[in-house]
Amino acid sequence: MKALVWHGKHHVSVDNVPDPTIEQPEDVVLKITTTAICGSDLHLYDGLIQTMESGDILGHEFMGEVVAAGKEVTNVKVGDRVVIPFNIACGHCWFCKQSLFSACDESNPNGEITDKVYGHPAAGMFGYSHMFGGFAGGQAQYVRVPYANTGPLQVPAHLTDEMVLFLSDIFPTGYMAAENAQVKPGDTVAIWGAGPVGLFAAKSAMLMGAEKVIIIENIPERINLAQQIGCEVINFDADNDENLFDQLKDKTTNGRGPDSCIDAVGMEAHGTSPGEIYDWIKMGLRLATDRPNVLRQAIQACRKGGTVSVPGVYGGFLDKFPFGAAFGKGLTLKMGQTHTQRYMRPLLDHIENGDIDPSFLITHSLPLDLAPEAYETFKHKKDGCIKVVMKPFEEQTAGKVKNFMTPESNA
Repeated sequence: MKALVWHGKHHVSVDNVPDPTIEQPEDVVLKITTTAICGSDLHLYDGLIQTMESGDILGHEFMGEVVAAGKEVTNVKVGDRVVIPFNIACGHCWFCKQSLFSACDESNPNGEITDKVYGHPAAGMFGYSHMFGGFAGGQAQYVRVPYANTGPLQVPAHLTDEMVLFLSDIFPTGYMAAENAQVKPGDTVAIWGAGPVGLFAAKSAMLMGAEKVIIIENIPERINLAQQIGCEVINFDADNDENLFDQLKDKTTNGRGPDSCIDAVGMEAHGTSPGEIYDWIKMGLRLATDRPNVLRQAIQACRKGGTVSVPGVYGGFLDKFPFGAAFGKGLTLKMGQTHTQRYMRPLLDHIENGDIDPSFLITHSLPLDLAPEAYETFKHKKDGCIKVVMKPFEEQTAGKVKNFMTPESNA
């Protein structure tokens, strides 16, 4: 089969690799109909996540058709069309029984690695390094899915792949970010980053009754999309940190600041403020693992007694973390990998009810053969790229790749 294979920093290729097989009684094999590139994949592409090995298959946002099932699989059957959560959960450990699926104790065969780093073993993940289990990812034609009695969600035929694909990760991630932010009706929510997770966090906050959602962003295409879905926008390129804080106060009742702040950027924050330049230098010298300037801003901007939610991925140790401000203002900080399985069914109901069509953020659709070029387009935000989906069984053809943002596609 064809699969997108990691060979090193900024070096991926579509290779022919062995087909997956049933290895355990609860496994299924999936024929992948649609897969996507996630912002978290760029952490692997940029060489920031340790324990990657040449030959690893990438991808953790995917869906398709069950083509083989182990003898103990009861949740799905051959022929079912399913979406797969990005994290892998056994379904029977203490954490899974508490619906804390991303904290599963059993799904990661290499849990001792994260035990040393985090103090406890992490759950397995598709296509996301050997510290998270070394599982082959879904930017491929086929994939083995373990613990299939816990993960796959069957989806109805009348919903397109593009409408349900993001139940695999970014829609639940955005929703859990808003839930962690403790959004209540009438709240003002500030979100750093209008990438896919930030936009889904914004839509989710609105579903929860937020009166005002403010996006902090500087990329024109993302700004336009954020405005289209009803957000106010602060362009952080136009102002320094101090003016950003002043603007957020001005946009809130009595200048008290946002009720909740969401960091949807994470470890690779961009910008040219002194704090961001400092982070770039330290990271370049390998004196730091992350660039946490957005998190610093979110803590500084949040109102007293408010909540800071962190769906953006962080990988290691943070420098100049303003813990004094968090303590002094009595902030609540909530974060973590998404318990995807907890949210998939309720969010599918929102899609079926017409509350949201998650396909609104897709800008590029192309064959898997063009995945290396797609990574570069996505990383550098070329051609108005916000979200890429790929079709593993679609042949590469001459001519321009379909771009959903073009006038022809909107006709």
